[in-house]
Amino acid sequence: MRIIGFLQQEDIVPSLAAGTKDEVLAELAAKVEERHPGLNRTEVLRILQERERLGSTGIGDGVSIPHGKLRQAGELVMAFGRSRAGVEFNALDGRPVHFFFLLVAPDDAVGMHLKMLARISRILKDPAVRKALMEAPDAAAIHAIIREQDNRY
Repeated sequence: MRIIGFLQQEDIVPSLAAGTKDEVLAELAAKVEERHPGLNRTEVLRILQERERLGSTGIGDGVSIPHGKLRQAGELVMAFGRSRAGVEFNALDGRPVHFFFLLVAPDDAVGMHLKMLARISRILKDPAVRKALMEAPDAAAIHAIIREQDNRY
């Protein structure tokens, strides 16, 4: 299962305007609705906030993978956002988050959901990848970096 099979350049927000956790989730939910008109941003935001109440999806090293399941999602849906300034996200390491990989999966996609979470975590564990993503000038460059890393594994 490849990230690039679900994440297109148009799903990437290279400069999030958001400054808070809730604003990040809302901005990415809006991107999901824009790219997948069958999904409602309010519902997407609701499931993401519910998941965050269980515990932060900020996994450390400036990375968060907000995710949830939604019956209306016919397939796995992804979005990516970058905040150069960083956003307080209650991450496991207590540091601000710069990279947000949002996943919305269909209710019945447990295996796919977990495999994608693991794949994203593995790719973003590499400091050189995070540095390249931070320095990328635009969505096209971010997508190219993710595609290159996705092809390595």
